[in-house]
Amino acid sequence: MSAQTLLNSLFRYKASVDDELLDALNALGAEARSDDFRSALRVLNHAHLVDRIFVANLQRLNQSYAASWSSEAPPLAQLSSDIRETDRWYTDYTSRITLPEMEEVIDFTFTDGGRGRMSREEMLAHVVTHAGYHRGEVGRLLPEIESIAMRDVFTGYLHRTDPTRRQ
Repeated sequence: MSAQTLLNSLFRYKASVDDELLDALNALGAEARSDDFRSALRVLNHAHLVDRIFVANLQRLNQSYAASWSSEAPPLAQLSSDIRETDRWYTDYTSRITLPEMEEVIDFTFTDGGRGRMSREEMLAHVVTHAGYHRGEVGRLLPEIESIAMRDVFTGYLHRTDPTRRQ
């Protein structure tokens, strides 16, 4: 398996489990939308902002974000739409990136003004691992979604999408 194939698989996995998590959050009734629910949205918004910042970095564009956190998150419907759109961007991007492109090192600026330098491959790995960490954080904030959405393991995704792996 090539690094490109693995990265694309990881981003398809990310999109799939993001969908599950967002659907589970949406299924919670209004009465369940507590302070923990609002915290969970802020965490997901943070992960999404980082995803968007690295979209800009990967394209060598100046990102316009002053911070990777905000005190308020957009409504769940808007955040869900934005996350799904960004997941599609990463899935498409990783389906066509070449090895020389992955190895290319890019200079960029963090939201705090500090300078950074990473290969595209490192940036992509960061986005996938960062998002997984924060999905887990949401699962800890809202344990009532665990039975619905927290099958967030790569092996489970691989076997759901390719049942022949179970034979």
